[in-house]
Amino acid sequence: MISGLVTNIQGYSIHDGPGIRTVVFMKGCNLECQWCSNPECISPHPEVGLIKKLCTKCGKCAEVCPNNALEYQADKPPRIDRARCDGCGICCSACSYGALVLYGRAMNAEEIYDAINRDKMFYEASGGGVTASGGEPLLQPQLVCDLFQKCQRASIHTCIETAGCAPESALKQVLPYTDYILYDLKHLNSEKHRKYTGQPNELILYNAGIAAESGVETLFRMPLVPGINDDEQNIKESVDFLHGLGNNSLRIELMPYHRLGKGKYESLDREYPLSDVLSPESEHLESLKKAFESNGIMCTISQ
Repeated sequence: MISGLVTNIQGYSIHDGPGIRTVVFMKGCNLECQWCSNPECISPHPEVGLIKKLCTKCGKCAEVCPNNALEYQADKPPRIDRARCDGCGICCSACSYGALVLYGRAMNAEEIYDAINRDKMFYEASGGGVTASGGEPLLQPQLVCDLFQKCQRASIHTCIETAGCAPESALKQVLPYTDYILYDLKHLNSEKHRKYTGQPNELILYNAGIAAESGVETLFRMPLVPGINDDEQNIKESVDFLHGLGNNSLRIELMPYHRLGKGKYESLDREYPLSDVLSPESEHLESLKKAFESNGIMCTISQ
């Protein structure tokens, strides 16, 4: 059975599809959105994160590292030499205080299913289920298919959260086993999309059409980032695009930008790109919601 990399399996989520859900965060993404709140999911390789405020400077991690990737001084938290670290996770096992975290471990569908099946009673009571997220789960389509087939055989609702920046074949492979799609639209202007995510948007918009035509219930979502994609032109182009997909696509969820992922950047020794950007004001969010609604698009704002 094929394995893939998973960073986290998070239960009791109410923001990643209908009802109470378990979210499987898969590792690897070919976008690098400047507002990404899951930077640990971008690289397709295992990574070690250091949460400095939890470190007691005991030095055990440096003692066990087989690659001498942890530079340790008694009066300072260890420094991870990223060039030497191969993400083996031995140091994480030696840390008694949770200061070292391994982002990415190999799991197959059976192992993932065993973890999520424990919460089946909550899915049944709330109309929830399992959501494959990331990262970009369509970069591991066989693993998603294997997992979703198991879920559907057990009458567990399946959802994929995707940005659509993946081969058309991957999307079509997963669709037959998917009950619900959360589809992110970052920016309708391709050059601006490339500027802020590292990739143009033509493939994303093309795959959005496939999702819309598939008959699978789809909710389009937009991470709303002040000064980047909250302008009148982008809203207008988003409205026109959704109308072009047909009557089953006339709804969108706005996801206000936040900085809750900043600590993860620090743990990975990465600079947080949007440190000066604030969350959008509630009045501005409401005005954008009305802009969509006045043009025939049902709009909600995520909490």
